[in-house]
Amino acid sequence: MAEKIVGLISCLLCAVPFLIIGIFEKNSKEPITFWSGDKTLKSKVKDVTAYNLEMGMLYQKCAFAFMLSGICCLISLGLGIVMLVLDCTVGVYLMYRSYKRILERNS
Repeated sequence: MAEKIVGLISCLLCAVPFLIIGIFEKNSKEPITFWSGDKTLKSKVKDVTAYNLEMGMLYQKCAFAFMLSGICCLISLGLGIVMLVLDCTVGVYLMYRSYKRILERNS
């Protein structure tokens, strides 16, 4: 049971930063960055409000995926690990594709 709790806590620790960004940054006047330190967004994004709302939702979906992985760890450690691997591989790719579409729509 201890390993299941460690899995849950680990997943929640991954989810919390995404959730904080998704909730608190969506009302920011500056565009939410996807890549750390991206200074070109100010010149690319025309509608910052719409862009930040979409990016906030994207970050919240990512947080939800990590929380779901944590819950799966409690149910079955093997299932939780599979979900976590999918979050960190396929999930990152899907998040990047969504980011590119959001950037394209708001540029």
